[in-house]
Amino acid sequence: MKKEIGVFIGLFLFLSIGMHFKQWIDHPIEHLMNMPHGGAFGIPGIIHPFVFTFILYFLVVILRFIIRIFTKNR
Repeated sequence: MKKEIGVFIGLFLFLSIGMHFKQWIDHPIEHLMNMPHGGAFGIPGIIHPFVFTFILYFLVVILRFIIRIFTKNR
């Protein structure tokens, strides 16, 4: 369970810094304060990073499951 939380948090940080690198470097406090007013694809501001992280995390879990199936049969 701790490993999965670490994977989720690591993915969250990677995505948030990767997608908003310029904002994190130029004005990080202002960027955080504007979170409730932002958003993406119709998803409200404060929730959208968690939604995108969960979607990518779910894809990673599926990929790990498929890899585990093929490596177990050898």
